[in-house]
Amino acid sequence: MRSGLLKQTAAGLRMVILLTLLLGIVYPLAVWGVGQIPGLSAQANGSIVQVDGQPVGSSLIGLNPVAKDPDNDPYFHTRPSATASDFSATDNTKLGLADNDAATSAPSNLSADNPVLVAQIKARKEEIAKREGVSVDQVPTDAVTASASGLDPSISPAYAKLQIARVAKVNGLSADQVTKIVDDNTSGRAAGFLGEPGVNVLALNLAVQAAKR
Repeated sequence: MRSGLLKQTAAGLRMVILLTLLLGIVYPLAVWGVGQIPGLSAQANGSIVQVDGQPVGSSLIGLNPVAKDPDNDPYFHTRPSATASDFSATDNTKLGLADNDAATSAPSNLSADNPVLVAQIKARKEEIAKREGVSVDQVPTDAVTASASGLDPSISPAYAKLQIARVAKVNGLSADQVTKIVDDNTSGRAAGFLGEPGVNVLALNLAVQAAKR
């Protein structure tokens, strides 16, 4: 009986060691290796966008840029985030991106008639209208509502166009130049009929910076 128990214990240990090697080391390395194949590596590594060899963000995660001088804001802005991230300005990227944490990606889960959400939307509309120098009723819906993830990297063409005049003026570019940048970075509906057209905010801001050089 004791001999049989030892054999079972030894067999169990061998299985633990074998499965640990296969599932804990070999399989993860194989998946990682496939992810490094050219054509897949960018997506597997987070779709990181680099400028001059330095990471400035991800094309899949919306980070709302923070202007050092709010009265001379040179950036296109994303949709508001529903995450609990700290929106204080940082100096660790070339775009002065807010320190959003994708690990906390989530919707607000507030109903459309929730007093908190209603107050948030009202405040956001007033803030954006003041920043862009327009009336409150000109602010598009996506400018004041968070996406399901809370970190949408794109905005509607309408929200992008609302920001053109300010971005052009602050960056010393013509409205036509910035309009072309918006048009060049506008993507259509997936498969031609799914979703809505969008404009990647990180791509917009990088293109504006490039146009200034």
